[in-house]
Amino acid sequence: MSDTIFSKIVRREIPADIVYEDDEVLAFRDLNPQAPVHVLFIPKRPLATLNDATVGDAELLGKLLLATAAYAKQEGFAEQGYRTVINTNEDGGQTVYHLHVHLLAGRRMHWPPG
Repeated sequence: MSDTIFSKIVRREIPADIVYEDDEVLAFRDLNPQAPVHVLFIPKRPLATLNDATVGDAELLGKLLLATAAYAKQEGFAEQGYRTVINTNEDGGQTVYHLHVHLLAGRRMHWPPG
C-alpha cells in the first residue's frame, strides 16, 4: 500500500484535529465536512480498502466500528442518529486508499445518499 495522507496523520507528520485515539484506531475531523459533525475513523495499521480485509482483520474492523459508536454516544448524538459510510474504490467514492469510516451527524440524512 502506498503512503497516504492518513498514514502521515497517524505518524503525526501532518496535523489533524484528532478527536479519538486508542492503540489501534485514530479519528479526526474531516477537512471538507459534509455535515455539522464529520469525523473519519481509521485503523492505525494501513489497510487500503475494505476489499483488502481478511478474516484476520475482523477484530480490527470491529474495533473501528465500536470506536465510531462510542464516539457518537460520548458526543451525545447517538440517540438522535448518525450515518456511517465506508467508500470502497473509485466508483464507491474512495479517494484516500487507507480504509476509513465516515461518521456524519448533526443534521437529518436523506436516502438515497447520491
